[in-house]
Amino acid sequence: MTQTDPRPTTAGTTSGGVADRLAEAVRPFIGGDLPVRLRAWDGSEAGPVEGPLVVLRSPDALRRLLWHPGELGAAQAYVTGELDVPEQDGWDLGSALTHAFAVGQERGLSGVRLSPRALVDAIRTAAGLGALGRPPAPPASQAQIKGKLHSLARDRSSISHHYDLSNEFYSLILEPQMAYSCGYHATPDVPLEEAQRAKLDLVCTKLGLTPGMRMLDVGCGWGSLSLHAAEHFGAQVTGVTISAEQKKFIDARIAERGLADRVEIRLQDYREVPERDHFDAVGSLEMGEHVGALNYDTYVEVLRRAVKPGGRVLVQQMSRQGAGGGKHPGGGPFIESFIAPDMTMRPVGETVDLIEAGGLEVRDVHALREHYVLTVHGWLERFEANLDAIRALVGEEVVRVWRLYLVGGALAFRDGRMGVDQILAVRPGAPHTLPPVREW
Repeated sequence: MTQTDPRPTTAGTTSGGVADRLAEAVRPFIGGDLPVRLRAWDGSEAGPVEGPLVVLRSPDALRRLLWHPGELGAAQAYVTGELDVPEQDGWDLGSALTHAFAVGQERGLSGVRLSPRALVDAIRTAAGLGALGRPPAPPASQAQIKGKLHSLARDRSSISHHYDLSNEFYSLILEPQMAYSCGYHATPDVPLEEAQRAKLDLVCTKLGLTPGMRMLDVGCGWGSLSLHAAEHFGAQVTGVTISAEQKKFIDARIAERGLADRVEIRLQDYREVPERDHFDAVGSLEMGEHVGALNYDTYVEVLRRAVKPGGRVLVQQMSRQGAGGGKHPGGGPFIESFIAPDMTMRPVGETVDLIEAGGLEVRDVHALREHYVLTVHGWLERFEANLDAIRALVGEEVVRVWRLYLVGGALAFRDGRMGVDQILAVRPGAPHTLPPVREW
């Protein structure tokens, strides 16, 4: 049986225990036999012995799934360790998730309708296994964001949840430039650091940067673009971030590299950028996803008014299929709850429409989806290589959150559920300097 073959073959060796009772109870929910080998907290097993192993260590895992069916409940149980997918017999978390997606697609599980009898039987089984009761407390790593959606205070809280884990944490996952966005991989074997440097060169080239030009970096992260534009293209750079940890990190690098006369970093929301008709170019790498659907016109207006007429604007942004990003424009219940609260993605065509409706002329759209698979794999390799240090820094629960995030993210880009694009635009009102024949 291959790792993506959804047809179970041989049943598990233990019968009559918790695992068998669960296997029978979930048949209506999963459209047939278990596609995985399930090991329950009593040691019993059910399902194909060749399948990926899924371990339920506590009835609390079932309780979470009852209160939050599907992705969120499973993610909560996984990050707390109540549910595990250990590496075994050639399977790992990535191949197990691939297998699960294949089963769901083959069986058409998104359209399954349950009978009242199936629901009653499932509740009866859960009661008999001690899985009924009040919902378990959310994992400590799950975001608890309050306030009006995309208010200044809530956005700061959302960004802080993800980006302020610590600079040391991110330095153990990202490459030395601390570029936390899709790289540009000439070939699959290009090292992560080289791919990120190539991406930064590509962005600066598309923006037409030359010495002395003024550039605004909106959502500057840990300063990879700001510092690269100043050091290698001679630009005068202003970067804005609402993460105090990021600003502290960049300011230290500015001092180390003697760039204080060329780079200024502000702790400032993009909506508070005051400049108008001032910058020669504006870049914004994977920031637009965080502004929200209702604020995207404001975001575009800030980019438009900040740049001079004729100046270039480059937005690198993730996308998601389905009108408005579909049912989960934030990327799904797990990402929306644990990683990036309030994030909004949409098809790239809708983003292009919004940018043009905001008064910018789109000149190029460069799809990079396959590149992100390679970038995330590079992050995952560094994550696993530095696992002991990361665990000591943030604890086991956050380790499990990030493993699920990185593995799942690579699959989402691989399978086309998410994409990423560089959208290059110019502000009308003066001649632009884009070459008629592109060299990128």
